[in-house]
Amino acid sequence: MTRTWRITSVTDAARVRIALARLAGERGLPAVERARLATTVSERLRQCLTKGGTWLLTLDTAGPAGSARLHLVLTPPQEARDGGEPPWEVTVACPGGDATAGAVPAGTAEPSALAEALLGADEDTAVVLDRLSEREELVAFHREELEQTNRGVLALHAELDAAGRAQREAFAAERAARTEAENARHRLTFLADASAALNASLNQEEILRRLPELLVPAYASEVDVWLFDDEDDLRGPSSRPAAAVRALRTGRPQYAADHPGGLPGVDDHPASALSPGRALLCVPLLTRRAPLGVLTLSPPGACWDADDAVMLIELARRAGIALDNARRFEHNRDIAETLQRALLTELPVTPGLTLAARYLPATHGLNIGGDWYDAFRQPDGSLITVIGDVTGHGLHAAVMMSQLRTALRAYAVDGGSPGRLLTRLHGFLHHLQPDLYATAVITRVHPDEPTLTWAAAGHPPPVLRLPDGRVRVLDAKPGAMLGIPLRQDIADHTERLEPGSTLALYTDGLVERRARGIDPGIARLAAALGAFDPGELEADLEGAADRTLHPLLSDSERDDDVCLLLCHLHERSIPGALRPVGGHRGAEQGHA
Repeated sequence: MTRTWRITSVTDAARVRIALARLAGERGLPAVERARLATTVSERLRQCLTKGGTWLLTLDTAGPAGSARLHLVLTPPQEARDGGEPPWEVTVACPGGDATAGAVPAGTAEPSALAEALLGADEDTAVVLDRLSEREELVAFHREELEQTNRGVLALHAELDAAGRAQREAFAAERAARTEAENARHRLTFLADASAALNASLNQEEILRRLPELLVPAYASEVDVWLFDDEDDLRGPSSRPAAAVRALRTGRPQYAADHPGGLPGVDDHPASALSPGRALLCVPLLTRRAPLGVLTLSPPGACWDADDAVMLIELARRAGIALDNARRFEHNRDIAETLQRALLTELPVTPGLTLAARYLPATHGLNIGGDWYDAFRQPDGSLITVIGDVTGHGLHAAVMMSQLRTALRAYAVDGGSPGRLLTRLHGFLHHLQPDLYATAVITRVHPDEPTLTWAAAGHPPPVLRLPDGRVRVLDAKPGAMLGIPLRQDIADHTERLEPGSTLALYTDGLVERRARGIDPGIARLAAALGAFDPGELEADLEGAADRTLHPLLSDSERDDDVCLLLCHLHERSIPGALRPVGGHRGAEQGHA
């Protein structure tokens, strides 16, 4: 259905608004939508009245099948259309009602109709206001809810921020703890390695050389070690920093610099007048008896870390113990060398024979052991030479060796062959020291007889160099070791001895090596003896002894004592003539 209104005045506009409101209500348009439609149309009509002229409002209620709608078209006057103003249109869908029912009556609205329309408009306005109140309450509710949500979000952000800060602080603390633990591990590792390096040697000079190598440049830029002994008093006062002197007197570490060090357990002092431009940490080298000296260090940078200073003080304590051990060892070694020299035999002077002996202590430990050599004359004029080795090392073995040597000399007074002498020594050692054993070789030579008599008990065989340079190893079956729980009679062996011959007796330290055994060493000894010219042995047996040792011992350090005894029979023996012999040499003369 289509309806058209002509609008030229306010009354026309009011009638159209009333008719549209009534028609929208009949079509089931909700009150809010009716109010919105009425407000829109009123605003448009007010603009039309302002512009003037006759406006046409066409209402079309027709719609698709099964639906209803209101289609409004406001057409401007002809002049406005000519001016290009387009018609105004609006379409509103109606949820219910018949599109052909409820025609709006034409004509002028009665006052009762106007009043009714006015009340209807108020009802729509009231509905709109109620809906608006509901919306306002809903908005207020949501605003409050949003505000609470915002406060919760802000609180959550604050908690997250606090948790983040706590986590960052925890991570930083963990990193710091890990770094501190790693530094502590590094210091402990360094301290352990440095202690092992210092205690690996019993040589004081070696320890003093290793200290700067260990500390520079990681923990010190300069290192100075001042060792104090009685000789310092004889030399007079030396130029030492006051902090070093104070550390030696008080036994406490001292720090001298132009600023306090703040190091734990260290006394602070002004910078040293001898070194005003650098800091000094003076740590006493303490021992069990008295301060041994002072270790003076300069920092690698501006100053030391407190933990580094504690580690350096502990290292100085260990260095002091290592130096004290080295001094004590050197002192005991000097005593041992003196004792060993006292136990060595002065070789006798025998017509027609030349003797040369060498004794070299092991390069490790005290220079005292159970190896020995001896030579003495029997009542019949024959010469007894002996070389032996008591098992073990140290003072106990040396004392037992001295007893065996004394017993042998006592037995030899009664005469007897080398085999008989060894048999008696075997019984003596077995009853005196059942848990101690020895090896030995005894030879007997008479200058007027061309015969060598010898016997061995568990000892490496003698080596005989003939005048023509050939070398023989006298490897006849020896007896067992002296002192074993076994009764034995050690047999004698004889060998023709030509003038110009040289006999070599030795201990296993000269020829035995752990990696190769003893046989290659004996072969090397035989080769060394065979390489001499006959005149060398006749003219310089002492030098020949040194040259024999050199190729046998120059390839390794000695972990056992070495004895060598050479006996040379002159090519031309003059009855009654005496020929001087070389005696013995200790460790300081053996250069092999």
